[in-house]
Amino acid sequence: MPIELLKETPSQTAGPYVHIGLALSAAGNPPRDQEIWNEMAKPGAPGEHILLLGNVYDGNGHLVRDSFLEFWQANHEGQYDADFNLEKPFNSFGRTATTFDAGEWTLHTIKPGVVKNAAGVLMAPHINVSLFARGINIHLHTRLYFDDEAQANKACPVLNLIEQPQRRETLVATRCEVDGKLAYRFDIRIQGEGETVFFDF
Repeated sequence: MPIELLKETPSQTAGPYVHIGLALSAAGNPPRDQEIWNEMAKPGAPGEHILLLGNVYDGNGHLVRDSFLEFWQANHEGQYDADFNLEKPFNSFGRTATTFDAGEWTLHTIKPGVVKNAAGVLMAPHINVSLFARGINIHLHTRLYFDDEAQANKACPVLNLIEQPQRRETLVATRCEVDGKLAYRFDIRIQGEGETVFFDF
């Protein structure tokens, strides 16, 4: 068929099926033997082990209980590892999803080191986040920074691209403690008051 006769297919959002196909445990299904899931760092991984957790809210302030998130980060020395292997103590890539009951996602990882941008300028420690959810045709990109890295955050060239200082705070996770362990809470607001800053890649 000549290309000029082909029509664009309708767009489709990342509906509730993401749990069924990509987040089996969150959907109450048995996990596969090899599952990219929410444990980026095993107990033996070098670096400072942390728990990340949060909720996802829609424009009305309601919990999005079936969203799916992917994370990409450097290790504790600021190096990305593109050679994914579930047997390794640490992988730079991980996935998680909000639960149907509490609407909360969790991720076990290590605090990333400092990475340079393309111009060689140091960026504050951060984790790249992609969000998939109902009503979103193309997944959203954002970043997670840490509130106990205030000096590095202040100098970060990416955070400084955001003109309104109060909007930068939507990218900063809050240090807390969960069951006696170091944790950071990072809530994502898709629209409305306090909307998270998203990046156009």
